[in-house]
Amino acid sequence: MCGIIGIASNKPVSINIINSLKKLEYRGYDSAGLATLINNKIDEKKCSGRVEELEKILFKNPSDGNLGIGHVRWATHGVPNVLNAHPHSSEIVSVVHNGIIENSDELKQKLEIKGAKFKSQTDTEVITLLITEALKTDNPLESVFKTLKQLRGSFALGIIFKNNKDIIIGARRGSPLAVGYSQDENYLGSDSYALKSMTNKISYLDDGDLCVLTKDSVEFYDEDKKKINKKIYNLSDDKNTSDKGDYKNFMSKEIFEQPTTAKNCINEYIDTLKKDINIYNFPIQPKEINKIVLIGCGTAYHSCLVAKYWFEELTTIDVEIDIASEFRYRKLRFNYRNLYIFVSQSGETADTAAALDLCKKNKVKTCSIVNAVESTIARNSDWVLPIHAGPEIGVASTKAFLGQMIVLYILCLKLAKSRDDINNASYHELLDRFKSLPESIKKTLKIESSIQSMAKEFIDAKGSMFLGRGYSYPIALEGALKLKELSYLHAEGYPAGEMKHGPLALIEEGLPVIVIAPKDKYFEKTLSNMQEVIARGGKILFITDHKKELINENIRFGVRVPFVDTLLSPILFTIPIQLLAYHVALLKNCDIDKPRNLAKSVTVE
Repeated sequence: MCGIIGIASNKPVSINIINSLKKLEYRGYDSAGLATLINNKIDEKKCSGRVEELEKILFKNPSDGNLGIGHVRWATHGVPNVLNAHPHSSEIVSVVHNGIIENSDELKQKLEIKGAKFKSQTDTEVITLLITEALKTDNPLESVFKTLKQLRGSFALGIIFKNNKDIIIGARRGSPLAVGYSQDENYLGSDSYALKSMTNKISYLDDGDLCVLTKDSVEFYDEDKKKINKKIYNLSDDKNTSDKGDYKNFMSKEIFEQPTTAKNCINEYIDTLKKDINIYNFPIQPKEINKIVLIGCGTAYHSCLVAKYWFEELTTIDVEIDIASEFRYRKLRFNYRNLYIFVSQSGETADTAAALDLCKKNKVKTCSIVNAVESTIARNSDWVLPIHAGPEIGVASTKAFLGQMIVLYILCLKLAKSRDDINNASYHELLDRFKSLPESIKKTLKIESSIQSMAKEFIDAKGSMFLGRGYSYPIALEGALKLKELSYLHAEGYPAGEMKHGPLALIEEGLPVIVIAPKDKYFEKTLSNMQEVIARGGKILFITDHKKELINENIRFGVRVPFVDTLLSPILFTIPIQLLAYHVALLKNCDIDKPRNLAKSVTVE
């Protein structure tokens, strides 16, 4: 989960490297560094902490090379400090790396026997010293090929050479890597987002590919050393930039962009004239789908949990959900009549991408629901349904989660109608209700002041619990995850009916318990479970859409969201749990956009 940038140019590159690293900080912000070639020497500058610290170093001691590589790190091997920061350089080669070298200890021992000295605790330095050793007899390209054959694991690499001042070599296995094109300048980057400010012409390396960049040319090779051609994509001009505007941080901006996210999805997928959902070209005919398998990680997994309820309610299709990191290690029985749906914000999530690769190898049909249509997961899927949320910079996903749920709901409706699982009247009624969702989200955001008051209850809390039933259970899980991610408070999400089977032991006097209780078929049962908590001293924070005033002296805070169709309630109830996590983190002075130990795009397994 690190970010890589490389630039070959006819002018100094350090400023553009710094600007690109700022865009890549969502991938890692433990440390940062760059290396350029100046006067036939590798000029390396590194720091622990954020890119702004690296920028200060460069201000005092500029680096004027026309070719260079940069890196932001999310630590895997070795603590975050200057020695472990990338690039990792010898006298003649410098390397930046995203991924994990699984056999680094074994390779390190072999190199140490030959007399190699290691300066860091990282797995990456093994790559640097292997290439350095190979350069004694081989040219740069051959030395990289020779090194790659010895590596096990996943990686994206950017490499420069003291004695070859014109080239950057990039290589990919598992972790994403893109190439950008411009006049008198070419680029290497972890993703297109980092390159968009410099170019809109992009190619993507596939697993096993290697590229050689100069300021005037780009060459691609496959793992058999054969030259290959790559398609050049023209990136869309995204009007939704990474500017915070008048907001304190990206997360608050992205929470309040959610009415727009919903509107974009509706405009994209619903034909108002035909009163139909314009999703076509299914990889399997809807009536022939035997089972849907939903696969994701973290927040994306929670959107899959919500979707399972929808598919079971509206269709006759069997549904399974799987955490991507577990999926490919199970003894799976693939079926060509199953549709495997992969959900990912970035489209680069390593575990999800690996699960997709396994499905492709077994020749089953795949669909991806992603926010980045140029991503690896999107490109490798048979079918792509974008969520149209625009760039999401905050590490803790908000509008992308909402977009994932909306697209999954739209897909569910379309499949239900296509399979005749619901009749025309029900289909159009559900569509009509769905069109009012952006306005309902906008109204829900007005509860922010009430949520701010609730947030104060968490300042001295040791932890908290989120409870829900049915559609609200996945939202309870997401609420707990958001609070953990942003405020570093322990939080657990549970099905409310499970309290008496163990979690009730955690309830003690004053523990904040968030009860998510829409007026649905579970409402009365949820209230009963709430009473179990009250009887043991829990402090209830109650979120509902029930119009009746619930007077209970044991409810510390009550928040009401607009009433919508039960099927849509999880989408609306997402808003208060996002706002709660945000305001608790704000009160605790946490870094809201960049929570500790986390990265936006999880590109290691």
